[in-house]
Amino acid sequence: MNIPSPLKTTGRAAASLALVAMSTVAAIAQEAAPAATAAAPAAPAPALDTGNTAWMLTSTALVLMMTIPGLALFYGGMVRKKNVLATIMQSFAITCLVTVLWFMFGYSLAFSDGGATNAYIGGFTKFFHHGITTATLWAPGVANIPEFVFSMFQMTFAIITPALIAGAFAERMKFSALLIFMGLWLVFVYAPIAHWVWGGGFLGSAGVLDFAGGTVVHINAGVAGLVCALVLGKREGYGTTNMAPHNLVYSVIGASLLWVGWFGFNAGSELAADGLAGAAMMNTQVATAAAALAWMFAEWIVAKKPSVLGIISGAVAGLVAVTPASGFVNPTGAFIVGIIAGVVCYLSAVKLKHAFGYDDSLDAFGVHGVGGIVGALLTGALADPAINALGKDASVAKQLYGIVFTILWTAIATFVILYIVKALVGLRPSTQEEVEGLDVTQHGEVVP
Repeated sequence: MNIPSPLKTTGRAAASLALVAMSTVAAIAQEAAPAATAAAPAAPAPALDTGNTAWMLTSTALVLMMTIPGLALFYGGMVRKKNVLATIMQSFAITCLVTVLWFMFGYSLAFSDGGATNAYIGGFTKFFHHGITTATLWAPGVANIPEFVFSMFQMTFAIITPALIAGAFAERMKFSALLIFMGLWLVFVYAPIAHWVWGGGFLGSAGVLDFAGGTVVHINAGVAGLVCALVLGKREGYGTTNMAPHNLVYSVIGASLLWVGWFGFNAGSELAADGLAGAAMMNTQVATAAAALAWMFAEWIVAKKPSVLGIISGAVAGLVAVTPASGFVNPTGAFIVGIIAGVVCYLSAVKLKHAFGYDDSLDAFGVHGVGGIVGALLTGALADPAINALGKDASVAKQLYGIVFTILWTAIATFVILYIVKALVGLRPSTQEEVEGLDVTQHGEVVP
């Protein structure tokens, strides 16, 4: 039976469907029995689940914290001092811009029924959250949380995804160009892909597993970041000027906030306070620690010293890679995901980037793009049906199918949007403005 539902498939949802099936069989048997004399009482209407709602309110706040101040500090500490305010401003402004656009258009395009085109995009019925009230439940009979809370939770995902892209072109995009680019990208790239995977679209229907955003968030943002880095070109002085991080203390604080907030990201994606949410939380912790150590030891072997930047980058790589797998693998699988992601993302961020010569300023592609691909593939290989019944249908081939379609659409659409923005306002500040620093030239402020 094909049940169109925008809810991410979870063990809780599968159990509910099993109960529905058993109830249906029982009803048919009752109708067939000649002794049946009275109709069964109507099932009670689904009621709001206060426990699930409390957890989702908490998770939503945790995920918002990942962008402001988490990502803002993580990225802000890794740029040069003359660009720290501009970098933090990007995360904050994106949070504001995406919030408004999600309320107006994004949620409806991602999570409403698109009718004849539902395989590819949602509809217009929930523009400006039309028709949603305080009594409207998301996934009645399964999660039983307010739809306002579900929309807010998904809004925080929509916020951090474009904010991650900014790491690839840090220190060299005009602020006006950034705002136009991010607005168009949310509507034409993020919303459709979220719908494909989580909103009843063709990737989710094909069995692509993405528990919390490996495809929708990380591969999506990482590939877009790479396209941005290639189209904008290198920073002025790249390869000859010292571009070392100006304050790694900020970055450590930011990475730590990302780590803590990620429990809302992954465990919250169960949409319920239950055992699977607990498994996702454990998997997140194990994979992150394993990846941080794997990156640290790889760097120690190659560069002879373990760096602070290295261990926090490894932690983020683990968070990224375990995101699609967190609700499908067991802790041993998460441990394997973390080790592989730590080593592969180290090689990608440090070796691959230099080998090909592109300027992915803060390794948005090297960590998020590559880490998302690693995590998505390993989800297909390591999914455990004992953790989530949906894991029995997992395969690397299905995951690869989702990865390929995401990369193609993201790369093409991002490229087109960049050239539209370039024609409208230009993409980069002047050489002199870039050398002087974006803080003063774009915002008229400096850090003393």
